[in-house]
Amino acid sequence: MPKLPSISYKNAVKCFEKLGYKIVRQKGSHIRLQFLNSSKEPLTIPVHKHLGKGILRKLLRNAKITLAEFLKLSQK
Repeated sequence: MPKLPSISYKNAVKCFEKLGYKIVRQKGSHIRLQFLNSSKEPLTIPVHKHLGKGILRKLLRNAKITLAEFLKLSQK
């Protein structure tokens, strides 16, 4: 089982945009992403240099993707 990577918010936003999420707003230090057809929960990503492992795990769970799928997206 691969370990959770340490990534920045910019890389996380890019990966979720590849899945079909779009930025709908930013308020302060949080970016809100919404899936195109609203079938998935919206995601809130904090603007941090490095996202914590717990935050990344919650984002993956809310987006209903596996860590392996996320790692493939981050390498493209």
